[in-house]
Amino acid sequence: MDSAIDGGRPARLAVGVVSAGRVGAVLGAALARAGHHVVAASGVSQASVRRAETLLPDVPLLPPDEVCSRADLVLLAVPDDVLPGLVRGLAAAGCFRPGQIAVHTAGSRGVAVLDPATEQGVLPLALHPAMTVTGRPEDVDRLAACCIGVTAPGDPEHGDPRDAVGWSVAEALVLEMSAEPVRIPEAMRPLYHAALAHGANHLTTLVGDCVQLLETAGIRPAERLVAPLLSAALDNALRHGDRALTGPVARGDAGTVRTHLEHIGDADADLAAVYRALAGRTAHRAAAAGLLGPDGVRDIETALEEK
Repeated sequence: MDSAIDGGRPARLAVGVVSAGRVGAVLGAALARAGHHVVAASGVSQASVRRAETLLPDVPLLPPDEVCSRADLVLLAVPDDVLPGLVRGLAAAGCFRPGQIAVHTAGSRGVAVLDPATEQGVLPLALHPAMTVTGRPEDVDRLAACCIGVTAPGDPEHGDPRDAVGWSVAEALVLEMSAEPVRIPEAMRPLYHAALAHGANHLTTLVGDCVQLLETAGIRPAERLVAPLLSAALDNALRHGDRALTGPVARGDAGTVRTHLEHIGDADADLAAVYRALAGRTAHRAAAAGLLGPDGVRDIETALEEK
């Protein structure tokens, strides 16, 4: 790995980005800001071309095999389900070479998916930003406030001492981008990614449902109304955990829960089903936190079972 690694840290690298999607373009721009040289990128859609023009100016857009062949560090920023086939295809075409670093950004996968490249002498790494990425220039700055989940071959603490090299390179790349590296064991990548998706994606759905109900009630601007409430709720949850729970479920106010279900059901039956599921989960978390006693849990569960 001497061509790309100096003392366990990446030297100035020629970076190839496959492809210039939201994550690829932003990480490519962050690596360029850190002093690396983005030599090529791939992008087919109009959105990818525009994104590359903005975040990776003057970088030539080439087919993935040519991008890979030109790079010391190949950044594979494609969807999780696309990644295995892409790696196999690039390996079969002879695009990888010993001494390269191959980095993918798929949250649910570790480095095993890069085995076809590893067999050709490539150092495999997984770097996944724990951040919602829009593909805009401001995302490059936001990296400085986020964590990046890193995975490298082997166990750096209890395995072969040589395993530590990959972890050191991964962490150095993250630090160069002004982000914070967090080690994710290979076997834990799917659960790690599921946790992030459950929190970020379903939070967006939950907020959308909240706004929808308010607008159904004729209340506007709904977003302005709930912004302080939701911001405070998120801050309290992160600071205090389940002790921050408030509202009728945490109080055991089953009558209010029944009223909620009646009116939500009239507005949107599917949303009422979501409310039931989340209220039941909230009751048990409130009980575990000592906020709701056994009788309160039973009252809430009875209210949730009623149709």
